[in-house]
Amino acid sequence: MSDETVTSAFLIIGNEILSGRTKDKNLGFLAEKLTEAGIRLSEVRVVRDEEGEIVEAVNALRARYTYVFTSGGIGPTHDDITCASIAAAFGLSVIRNPEAMRRMEIHYKTIGREFNEARKKMAETPEGAELIDNPVSTAPGFIIGNVHVMAGVPSVFQAMVLELLPKLKHGAKMLSRAVSCTLGEGVVAEALGEIQSRYGDVEIGSYPYFRAGYFGTTLVARGTDVARLEAAAEEIRQMIRDKGGEPIEARPEEDTEETQNAG
Repeated sequence: MSDETVTSAFLIIGNEILSGRTKDKNLGFLAEKLTEAGIRLSEVRVVRDEEGEIVEAVNALRARYTYVFTSGGIGPTHDDITCASIAAAFGLSVIRNPEAMRRMEIHYKTIGREFNEARKKMAETPEGAELIDNPVSTAPGFIIGNVHVMAGVPSVFQAMVLELLPKLKHGAKMLSRAVSCTLGEGVVAEALGEIQSRYGDVEIGSYPYFRAGYFGTTLVARGTDVARLEAAAEEIRQMIRDKGGEPIEARPEEDTEETQNAG
C-alpha cells in the first residue's frame, strides 16, 4: 500500500441489465473489495451490447482512471461481443489465446464435454492480453493495458476479482467515521456545509433514515488521513450537540443499508 490515490471505474456490459431482466450483483462486491484495497471506485457505467458504445466507454474510462474493470459479454453466444469490442478500442486483433485454449481443453476433457467452436470463443482475447484466472469454470478473463475484463456471472466475477486484486497497485485506504442523530437533514445542512468547507480532504455525506418509528440523519465522513478524519468527526458531533441533538456513534456500512431501505 502507498499514499498514492489509485482510481478506478466499472463498466457493466449487457442489454439484460438495462432491460431489468438481470439485476446486477457485481457492483457492490467490487466496490467493497476495491475500498479494502485502497482503490477508489470513481465512476460506474452501464452500456448495451453494441460495439461502438463499448469502445467509446472503454476509451473514455481508461484515459481517466488508473484501472477499468468490466463485467459481462465474454461468453460463447453471438451477443457476447465484449472481447472484440475491447480489441477494437485498443486497435488490436482478436486471437484464440494459446494458454486459454490449453486450460479449457483440459477442463472440457476432464468433465467429459465437447470443446466445440462456441466454447472455443471463450478462449479469445485481444492479441497480447494477460489472462485472469477463473477458478470456478476455467474460461479466463483478460487484461489489456489498464482494462480488466471479467465475466458477468456473479460467482465467476467475484472469483476473478479475488484472483486479480493481489496483483494490483493498492493506494491509501479510505477510512470512515459515522455519527447518527435524530435531527433532520434540514436542521444540520447549513452547519454541515460549513464543516465540509473546512475539510476539503474529507468527504462528508448526509443520509436520512427512518428507524423504529422516528426519522434521523447519519453523517458519514470519509478520508485517508486519520487525524483530519477524527477532527472532522468531532466537529460533526459538536455541531449535533449545538443543534440540540445527541451524537450516536454508528457503523458506516449499517447506516448505508438503513438509508437504502428507507428509500
